[in-house]
Amino acid sequence: MPIYEYHCDKCNKDFECLIIGSYQAECPDCKSSDVKKMMSACGFMSKGGGGETVKASAGASSCGGCTASSCAGCGH
Repeated sequence: MPIYEYHCDKCNKDFECLIIGSYQAECPDCKSSDVKKMMSACGFMSKGGGGETVKASAGASSCGGCTASSCAGCGH
């Protein structure tokens, strides 16, 4: 089940939401449905060319000192 990142146009909050079926995202703070899906990096693991494991995540592609698993989690 996919988790998407959204931005609320009403209260300017970024949040994540688990989407099941035809569920419409709603801001957890102001309950507005005036939200837009944001682009986000996905996390994955793959084997590199030499057999070594290469790991990437949203945190690896975000700001330098970030330890959050997504940009929505750190507030940037």
